[in-house]
Amino acid sequence: MTFVYLVLAIVAEVIATSALKASMGFTRPLPSVVVVGYGLAFYLLSLVLRTLPVGVAYAIWAGLGIVLVTLVGIVVFGEKPDLPAVLGISLIVAGVVLLQVFSKMNVH
Repeated sequence: MTFVYLVLAIVAEVIATSALKASMGFTRPLPSVVVVGYGLAFYLLSLVLRTLPVGVAYAIWAGLGIVLVTLVGIVVFGEKPDLPAVLGISLIVAGVVLLQVFSKMNVH
């Protein structure tokens, strides 16, 4: 269940972050309400931290969140990342993959 909670935490954080942008500084009511998804994201992340080390869990949560929020920015908000942004995000993905595949830190 740990990775299910982690995926749900990431999804909740991505939705809340997207709603934060859409809220236009909390001037639009519906997206402003969706920002409560941060609470759900942190709750689910707290469940993940029962079994995964905080460094590994946070790296996966933040790294995949960055990638997904960037994709939402491209698709929903029409944002266009430049080459340095794409390279930086690629390095983040590589770091998460290294943690998952090679690190023994995530074994309790």
